[in-house]
Order: sequence, then structure tokens, then C-alpha cells
Amino acid sequence: MVNHNTPVIQTDKLSKVYKSREREVRALSDLTLNVWPGEIFGYLGPNGAGKTTTIRLLLDLIRPTGGSARLFGLDAQQHSVELHKRIGFLPGELNLWKNLTGSQVIDYVARVRGGVDMAYVRQLVERLQFDPTLRVRSYSSGNRRKLGLIIALMNQAELLILDEPTNGLDPLMQQIFNELMREVRAEGRTVFLSSHILGEVQAICDRVGILREGQLQAVETVSGLRHADFRWVTLHFRDPVDTAPLAGVPGVSDITADGHTLRLRLHGDYNPLLQALSSQYIIDIDTQEASLEEIFLSYYGNGSNAGRPMQEVAS
Repeated sequence: MVNHNTPVIQTDKLSKVYKSREREVRALSDLTLNVWPGEIFGYLGPNGAGKTTTIRLLLDLIRPTGGSARLFGLDAQQHSVELHKRIGFLPGELNLWKNLTGSQVIDYVARVRGGVDMAYVRQLVERLQFDPTLRVRSYSSGNRRKLGLIIALMNQAELLILDEPTNGLDPLMQQIFNELMREVRAEGRTVFLSSHILGEVQAICDRVGILREGQLQAVETVSGLRHADFRWVTLHFRDPVDTAPLAGVPGVSDITADGHTLRLRLHGDYNPLLQALSSQYIIDIDTQEASLEEIFLSYYGNGSNAGRPMQEVAS
């Protein structure tokens, strides 16, 4: 039974260091994170950021160097066998029995797990347009991903942990995946979804964690991440625009001017910008929210928010 006052996933300074004779690689550093019941949590970062390491630690596939992880309030190491019964998992690299058919793989996993509703499995097969009669070795990468999703979803687990779940899926299948995840959320179940596809998390996630070089840079609601950070502002003037008054205006950057048009990036309030331009006649103002990709790059790249401290936002 899920306690809605307890995080489904809770980590406290979770860390992983890989050591060799030549060097030491810190794959994850002091990850402190809560994921709550009934939310879809997107775990964002490029390859090598530490996303898969985090998932392996949560599932007790590898052991941490420091810190702890708890799932449903239980220690991820001490109760790993019990916890795995409550989790549906899709790894980033899916290794299956190549000589078996899709049906044989599904039937085997269903027998091992027990309690699987095969009518629901058939629905998944149909919705994902998956042909279970072929052998695994003949499947494309997209069809292997479909098979992995069916296996992860089949027991209707309380928690889904999905590592790059739409990798290899075509746009139509991505939309069907999104529908399935919304249905999971509507049932009160929880999804922890690792991805580098920004549009994916923007479409379905409630909150997003941004990981950079093993460190959590920020945790935000998707709407908050889009609205709270910055926007693009385009101003149209009656006369040729003079950009000199904008020097040193708080929150204004990336200024480009072309005749009567001015485009800039704005953090924070409009008032300092409008005051600086008060002597010039403004005909029109257009605003455009930053894309999730642009905001992500501001955290991950060399943007003005790179290295911003982590910020927890309640669901």
C-alpha cells in the first residue's frame, strides 16, 4: 500500500565513485531527491550525466559509495527483492533471449512474476502494434523497445523506472507511450523516467530533475521551469532602435537589433527593461517562452544559470 505522505523514491546524498589504478570517476555526487506518489518525474541529462547510474543504485544492481536510497520507505539494498515485486523496469540496454519469440519472452516473464493480467498484456501488444510471433533476434531496435515496455508495464507496478523508454520508437509510438504514461498517473501510480529527449518530458512529466556531470542542478515543475526562468522578448519601434540604454539593465541579455526591431532575452521583471526604453516609442511587444531545451542548456551549458543550486519544488 502506498503512503501518500511518504516519497516513493527518496535519496539522501546518494553517491557512486568508480575507482581504477589510473583514475577515479565520480558518476553520482550527493544526490538528494524525492519523487512523490502519482507523479511522472523526468530525470534529464545527456549521456554520461549519471542517469543510468542512479537507476542502477535505486534497483540495487550496483552498490553506492555513499548515501542511501529508499523506495516506498524501504531501504533499497536491504529490501531489494521485496521492492522489485513492486517495480516495472525498462533498462536502457535491453538484453533478451534472441532465439525466443516475443510471445515466449512475454509468457516466461509473466510466469516468473505471477499475477499478470494477460488481457492487459494483449492490450499493450495491440496498442504498441507489436508482432509477438517473431524471434527477438529479428526485431528492430524500436520493436525491442516495444517488447521491453510490455515487460515493464505488464504487472501494472506501483512504480515504473524507465531508462530512455522511447529510444528507437517512431513518433506515433511515442504518442502512444505518452498516453500509457498518463493512464498510469491517473491510476495513482508513479513513473521515474530517464531521458535526454526534452520534448518527451515536456509532454508528460510533472516535475523534472536536471543532472549535470553526476550532480543534480535543479528540480522544477515543468511549467515552473518554462515560466520562471527566462523568455524571449521582441519589441517593435516607430523609429530605428537605440540599444545603448540597455547596457547594464538587470535581466537583459543576448540583444540583437535590426532597424526598428529589437530582440533580447529577459530574466525577471519587465519594468527595468521598459524604463530603460521609455524615451523610445514602442509600437508592439511580442513574448515567447523559452523552450525546455533552451532552459536545459542554460543549466547544463555555459548559460547564466549554469551551476545554479538545486531547488526542490513540491508537487
